[in-house]
Amino acid sequence: MTAQEIAEFINGTVDGDGKAEISGASGIKEAKAGDITFVANPKYQALIKETEAAAIIVPPGMEMPENKIAIRHETPSLAFARIMQRFGPEPVVYQPGIHPTAVVGKQVRIGKNVSIQAYVVIEDEAVIGDDSVIYPGVFVGYKAKIGARAIIYPRVIIRERVSIGDGCIIHSGTVIGSDGFGYATIKGVHHKIPQIGTVIIEDDVEIGANVTIDRARFDKTWIKKGTKIDNLVQIAHNVIIGENSIVVAQTGIAGSTVIGKNVIMAGQSGLAGHIEVGDNAIIAGRAGVTKNVPAGQMVSGFPAAPHTRAKRLQVLTNRLPELYKRMSLLEKKLDQE
Repeated sequence: MTAQEIAEFINGTVDGDGKAEISGASGIKEAKAGDITFVANPKYQALIKETEAAAIIVPPGMEMPENKIAIRHETPSLAFARIMQRFGPEPVVYQPGIHPTAVVGKQVRIGKNVSIQAYVVIEDEAVIGDDSVIYPGVFVGYKAKIGARAIIYPRVIIRERVSIGDGCIIHSGTVIGSDGFGYATIKGVHHKIPQIGTVIIEDDVEIGANVTIDRARFDKTWIKKGTKIDNLVQIAHNVIIGENSIVVAQTGIAGSTVIGKNVIMAGQSGLAGHIEVGDNAIIAGRAGVTKNVPAGQMVSGFPAAPHTRAKRLQVLTNRLPELYKRMSLLEKKLDQE
């Protein structure tokens, strides 16, 4: 493809030689002659001069060297994702049908064009929607529901009465619907509290590898439409996460916490139970959130505080050794007087 053809494919415009041939796609650091790459964040603009890429997708207004071909697009990252599909390997396509080693229970409803692969176990009265792919070794519990166009990767466990929406992707090793961590301690003995609720995953949610989402004690643990969850995340019982939120790896969310829509929880953040996080809030990496976070606020540190205040506190904390030394000298001087 030429640079001009790629620009037309993504509804962008070309600055430079539109006839230049593009033969591959790669990251800006790895790109070779003939590749196309992208820069979405201005902080990576310096790499444009160094890259060997033949063309670079950039936002309108970003400055470019004269010897580089620019393809302008409002959202370079999304445009590049479309191009990667064009240049990347052909997707694996599985033929519909049920593998002879799969175990399918009674009164299971399976939609059209569903692929159920080797050693899958589907218990009684479960439902699998049209065009879904269930990879080897998956367990689908009693009366669980999986929507249309879902992709369930190997060794996922979807426990009884859990509901998965349309277009969901669940990666290997994830467990949805395990018991919430609930015990009553009487005279030093921990008595298990039955967890009789469920988990509801709405449409277009993607869940990474080795994630655990606990069922509710009552009612439901609820992950709303469009939310994306990274690997190694723990979501406890009765948590609610709003639409289009992002939960990054190793985050832990304690029970009955309510998170709004479009919230970002960065890596290794931790949220205490029974708190609320407002819409569009940002929880910085390794933040420990112990109280409510207002809508639109960014918090960081432990205990988490508004980010600007947390940064000031960190600066002061780093100065403590110096201040201690100065105080010790002052005390000595005062003792000598």
